[in-house]
Amino acid sequence: MKVIVLGAGIVGVTSAYQLAKSGHEVMVVDRQTGPALETSFANAGEVSFGYCSPWAAPGIPAKAMKWLFMKHAPLILRPKLDMAMLSWMARMLSNCTSERYAINKSRMLRLADYSRIALADLRAETGIAYDERMQGTLQLFRTQQQLEASAKDVKALAADGIPYEVLNRDGCIRFEPALKHVRDKIVGGLLTPKDETGDCFKFTNALAAKAEALGVRFAYDTTIKALDVEAGRVRGVITDRERMSADAVVVALGSYSPLLLKPFGIKLPVYPVKGYSLTIPITDATRAPESTVMDETFKIAITRLGDRIRVGGMAEISGYTNDLGFARRSTLEHSVTDLFPGGDVSKASFWSGLRPMTPDGTPVIGPTKISGLFLNTGHGTLGWTMSTGSARLISDLVGGRTPEIDARDLAINRYG
Repeated sequence: MKVIVLGAGIVGVTSAYQLAKSGHEVMVVDRQTGPALETSFANAGEVSFGYCSPWAAPGIPAKAMKWLFMKHAPLILRPKLDMAMLSWMARMLSNCTSERYAINKSRMLRLADYSRIALADLRAETGIAYDERMQGTLQLFRTQQQLEASAKDVKALAADGIPYEVLNRDGCIRFEPALKHVRDKIVGGLLTPKDETGDCFKFTNALAAKAEALGVRFAYDTTIKALDVEAGRVRGVITDRERMSADAVVVALGSYSPLLLKPFGIKLPVYPVKGYSLTIPITDATRAPESTVMDETFKIAITRLGDRIRVGGMAEISGYTNDLGFARRSTLEHSVTDLFPGGDVSKASFWSGLRPMTPDGTPVIGPTKISGLFLNTGHGTLGWTMSTGSARLISDLVGGRTPEIDARDLAINRYG
């Protein structure tokens, strides 16, 4: 078939690559001048097959109220008269129950573990290098209360057969030797050893080149105006340059997906939640992380990417704004210098991106009520982690094949 993929971020490019491998004629359309120039550009660098949880969790409403008054808050809320924001927040709150958390986390772990296999296969077949490391994620607890609260995550990991290890202070330092300089600030951690790290921007650009070699065409610097739908079937895409015809269209536009779909009565509950990052050159390797350390107190990931440290996190609900605030940079600097003192944050580059979040934390992958129109979006903070598995799923679904894992509860019809 002739397939158009909308979006050249990590999810769009991996989708295009898999579709081309399956024999389709593929075109990727993006408004930017190249791949991975928005949310995929400078994300946290985590590939978190084990450390993946919905933001909607028991106790989050109470924590959110406390966070709003913290100087270095993981959550920033800028409320406005925006029905999409208010509806999304109400749906998210409805998912903050033990029952919903267990269901949503199980979905996420299923897709993440599938992506672990898919990424290993893709790496073996392409030889792509992207500052990758396979040394795991350490969720670091500064308080005994945080350590005890991790029991629900341990239960979910065990239920899905995901390897993990609960560590005391000394165990954390064995895993991340640089933490010996701040041993009095930590009580323990949860290690997910199958997790990886890597530069999403480097990976996406390298894979885009591999996709081009398979015949994928990329239409950059092209604005998508609308879908071309006739008699309940997608016929192509209308851009600011031309009308492009297709047998199938895959929407992988992240936070902007709902805006394209709304005129066709498709109510996709994806909303932008802004995240921030710093990229810091390493000046002393003995004081830098070896892999990813997730600072549970501030919900900030500190990741080794070659000769750099990527510090990423926070969730700012403020609509489609992408401004850089000094207070957000201050929080990132505080977390990394508190756990890994000695780095020169004055040389850091500061960035923000809009994560496409669903109320339940699970991406939306699958067909829509419009024949030939498919979605691969809403991955939130885990687009890098889930991209390769999501690409396999969407390729199978577009091609009419039964996916290797159950994808029925990832489709948009789960929202009714």
